[in-house]
Amino acid sequence: MNPVNLTLLSEHACFDGVQRFYQHDSREIGLPMRFSVYLPPQAASGPVPAVLYLAGLTCNEETFMVKAGAQARAAELGLALVAPDTSPRGAGVAGEAESWDFGVGAGFYLDATQAPWATHYRMESYIVAELLPLLAKALPLDGERFGIFGHSMGGHGALTLALRHPGLFKSLSAFAPICAPTQCAWGCKAFTGYLGAEESSWQRHDASVLMRQSAGVPYPDGILIDQGLSDKFLADQLNPALFEAACSAVGQPLTLRRQALYDHGYYFIATFMRDHLAHHAEALAGHA
Repeated sequence: MNPVNLTLLSEHACFDGVQRFYQHDSREIGLPMRFSVYLPPQAASGPVPAVLYLAGLTCNEETFMVKAGAQARAAELGLALVAPDTSPRGAGVAGEAESWDFGVGAGFYLDATQAPWATHYRMESYIVAELLPLLAKALPLDGERFGIFGHSMGGHGALTLALRHPGLFKSLSAFAPICAPTQCAWGCKAFTGYLGAEESSWQRHDASVLMRQSAGVPYPDGILIDQGLSDKFLADQLNPALFEAACSAVGQPLTLRRQALYDHGYYFIATFMRDHLAHHAEALAGHA
């Protein structure tokens, strides 16, 4: 009997730990969902802290584990890695696969309120109310020590979920996040489709707005962001300076590293992955 309805799809030895891919029937999404987990060798002896990675547009639960080169460093640090899919699959919503930046592979880590998306496109509730409790129950993970990071759309997701659910995630970082989605084309398209035309509802999912509205300093240990200066989306879509200004306004420590020559892809992510995992390991150790 499987008490948490998890199906193990595949398992691979990796840096003395294990890389796994799972599927389960999601209560919040109403469809099967997939996620991946890397368990470091330390997990064989008891629960370990974990970092949740949210991938960007067009990606899925495999992208990070295959491309980011994170497992070796995670094994050294004793960190588990978790990557959910980026949207529901098979919802059957008309037009959901027509655009690369909306619908399938582009759930934007929020709960849609507009028909026909509201039934299945519930990524925020899926992650916060379902996936995290499931992970803590089914796997050797310390449910009190979760960090979160992500890339691009997933960087937006990491920043906004961390700020919308104070205390849930104990550490936070991002690669090239969409920092002010209410002010870029990707965000406006997604928010119009998922949330409707009323822009006041959009602000609840904009990291720069949320940071300015935060009570106190959400992450006194600091937030780490890396942004490539050769990123073709930097000027029109990402707006890191707006998040930087919001952090400054409330006294939130932020390390925003602008990296010359680097673009938006996984070569960039892999280059700075060790730094991000070390950032999370240090912060999570402080919550032991």
